[in-house]
Amino acid sequence: MKKLIVFYSLGGNTRAVARKMAQTLKADILEIKTVKTYPDDYDVLLGLGQREVATGYIPQLKPYRIDFSKYDAVLIGTPVWWSSFAPAIKSFIVANKWKDVKVYPFATNEGTLGHTPSDFRKALRGATVAPVLNVKFSDGKMATPENDIKEWLSLIQ
Repeated sequence: MKKLIVFYSLGGNTRAVARKMAQTLKADILEIKTVKTYPDDYDVLLGLGQREVATGYIPQLKPYRIDFSKYDAVLIGTPVWWSSFAPAIKSFIVANKWKDVKVYPFATNEGTLGHTPSDFRKALRGATVAPVLNVKFSDGKMATPENDIKEWLSLIQ
């Protein structure tokens, strides 16, 4: 079974999780990047992120190539922004067709998933969407046990 991990990461937590998953699954990996960079000031970033999620903003992404027909499963990783997936992931989802694609979402956060699972199900119409893996962080360190991630990955292998 050939797998692809697509992710967006601003602070690095989602990137670290995606890379570990790619090693475990021997999966291809694609990091989504926005054309516009985000500010380093955390308070400014929080306000901007809240506005983007609330307004349904779809940022422009740097070019990438993907052929879903080459993959049996696609894992999509995102940080949680204001109880949903990051706007960059929304851009990626909107730009692609999901009919008959098996999708395994995962989300990193220091709080809660919020409505991220239902947002994934709504946005990925036509796909088979697995339950979202919640990868919690605390003070910059992963708080979710490695065994929870391995167990979730075993559903994909």
